[in-house]
Amino acid sequence: MINIGVQPLVRAESVSKKFVIHKDKSLKDRILYWRSRSKSRTEFLALDDISFDIALGETVGLIGHNGSGKSTLLKVIGGIVEASDGVVYRRGRVAALLELGAGFHPDLSGRDNVYLNAAILGMSTAQTDAVFDEIVDFSGIGEFIDSQVKFYSSGMYVRLAFAVAVHSDPDLLLVDEVLAVGDEPFQLKCMNKIRQFQKEGRTIVLVSHSAEQVADVCTRAIVLDGGRVVHDGDVGTGIRILRDGYERDRVEHEAATDHHAGAVEILGVTVESVGGHALPAGPLRRGSDIALIVHAEVRRPVGWISGFSLLTPLGQAIYRLNTEGLGIDLPTRPGRYDIRFELPAVNFGVKRLVVTAGATQTDGTPLALLDPASFLDFDDDPLGAGVVQFDARGRVESVQTA
Repeated sequence: MINIGVQPLVRAESVSKKFVIHKDKSLKDRILYWRSRSKSRTEFLALDDISFDIALGETVGLIGHNGSGKSTLLKVIGGIVEASDGVVYRRGRVAALLELGAGFHPDLSGRDNVYLNAAILGMSTAQTDAVFDEIVDFSGIGEFIDSQVKFYSSGMYVRLAFAVAVHSDPDLLLVDEVLAVGDEPFQLKCMNKIRQFQKEGRTIVLVSHSAEQVADVCTRAIVLDGGRVVHDGDVGTGIRILRDGYERDRVEHEAATDHHAGAVEILGVTVESVGGHALPAGPLRRGSDIALIVHAEVRRPVGWISGFSLLTPLGQAIYRLNTEGLGIDLPTRPGRYDIRFELPAVNFGVKRLVVTAGATQTDGTPLALLDPASFLDFDDDPLGAGVVQFDARGRVESVQTA
């Protein structure tokens, strides 16, 4: 829903983008379709009636499956690609890091490309002079700054392009998946720069396949599926919706290709005390003994393994366990079964964990997954912070010196 009362930094109104796919790529195709050119091309709707506002200071993660329209939408926001329908309004200086080496001339040196790229971003020569040393230092290019960029590695391309973009004093920074090309130290440097931009109140739109990266820095998630927005809001919810979509696609694929699909169904998960009693109401205390009972039904004879995972609400795996790891052989004949996993003295420090339960064939081929199957809530650690809790103690000792 667009908020008319507040002037956003970016506004998209009913944006759609169609691409024409041509079939007549060869002389044979051109002869075949010469009577009816319309048969030689088809239209592909990459974006379908998308509307949203992005306010000043927001960090928005665009997430979705491959082909969902994320990169296309980012290019439309940046003005690189024109929308087929609808309109995008932008305010302020935009710095876009969308494709590897975009805006770089391969025959020019890194130094010349810094000035060229900066000029494209609206910077004067004097402004670029003032930050040139910072750009080179941030990129880590060093002595290669005067070499032609056609001899650069993909990582060097990314480092230099990102360095120019973040030193152009942008109001809006658009970042595509290209950061995945850089090494770990450079990725950390980039994420620290993004956090600095957040503190300065700048606006960032980030496309990433890393749910952890989106959860770490983004204040809002827009989930795309088939060119349409299926979620716009809370980051944790967006990541769950994205993963639900992956699981939907997996199940559909398995059903189409595996004759064992549907052989096992996970009916649910019950959480109780190890003694078989219901757990007390409220969060679990540190050191509680619990049991997870996976309820499953075998519908057709199959060799199978069952287990569970404990995940944070953002999908980070904390703990996994299955019957194979415990040396348990499951019955293959049809029927209903309860698989009991006992966890003594649990000490998780996460406020809430999501329980998922599944089944695979003995070779690892997925059979069923229930996500979420249940939830576990825990007391806060009164002393420390992290994914586990300890009955921590400490003391100070005097050190005798000679």
